[in-house]
Amino acid sequence: MVTYSTSLAYSYSKEMICLKYIELQVITTTEASDAVSEILYNEGASGVLIEDPNDFNALNKNKKSWDYIEDELIKQIGEDAKVKGYFLSEEFNEAVLRSIVDRIDKLEGFGLNKGKGIVTTREVSDEDWANAWKKYYKPVKVGERVVIKPTWEEYNVKADEVVIELDPGMAFGTGTHETTIMCVKLLEKYIKGGSTVFDVGCGSGILGITAAKLGAEKVICVDIDEVSCRVSGENAEINKVAEKVDVSCGNLLDVVSGKADVIIANIIADIIISFSEDAMSFLTKGGIFISSGIIRDRRDEVLIKLRAEGFIILEVMEMGEWCAIAAEGK
Repeated sequence: MVTYSTSLAYSYSKEMICLKYIELQVITTTEASDAVSEILYNEGASGVLIEDPNDFNALNKNKKSWDYIEDELIKQIGEDAKVKGYFLSEEFNEAVLRSIVDRIDKLEGFGLNKGKGIVTTREVSDEDWANAWKKYYKPVKVGERVVIKPTWEEYNVKADEVVIELDPGMAFGTGTHETTIMCVKLLEKYIKGGSTVFDVGCGSGILGITAAKLGAEKVICVDIDEVSCRVSGENAEINKVAEKVDVSCGNLLDVVSGKADVIIANIIADIIISFSEDAMSFLTKGGIFISSGIIRDRRDEVLIKLRAEGFIILEVMEMGEWCAIAAEGK
């Protein structure tokens, strides 16, 4: 069972109404961190922060690719992945807490290792949660050319680099997770000038914006979360690609018409498996389906399904515990 502790009595007392946010932390694993994030968003979190030592370890293999982050900050993260969700205090209660605990407890039924699964809460101010994660977020070169830079950081652009300025705000996606890094590397390889691209589950819009800056002519970003859609649009404006990037709020490709030369889906294995048939129908002949967010243990399942739908597997990329696949449609 998931264990949890709480420092609050969840009742609408005068003291609680005065509070702005509740920080709920889940101690989990790298493989379950994305799923835990989705649970917290679905339960009403205004924002989610992932602190994962594996992200830093992967980047540490090539320190030239990113700006220096103090060792003390990395030590503070520890050995476990931590997912922190921030809830408006007046919207958070015992029922929300118990629902989160129950859903995390059921993750192993979907083949995900929840790890310790410890859930704790504490009171924080809006300023605390809005700025806490920024100390971990620095410019990072995630591909041969692409650099992800937070809007508040300075960076000296080198020749041939493509810089993506990003302020994730309350949306998921800063560009430093292995699943995103692999997608960027594959986009660098497969995006052609004038391409049409669908980014399914766009989060902060990072992959769709990258596609636009790499030469795509039209990009449609889709996410079921309204906050992600808003933030994606804002980030497209920041990167001066708003004329190329349309953002639609909806479920997968229910809100999209036409066909794409490239479809990106950085989600989870189960959704990619169920989505692969739709992906084929929305691709132009010879179009590329880039899927990521796949735990290595689920790689073969995804490959079998893609081949069954008629995809030709072009390459499988691995980083840490994750896989990304580039497949060609028929």
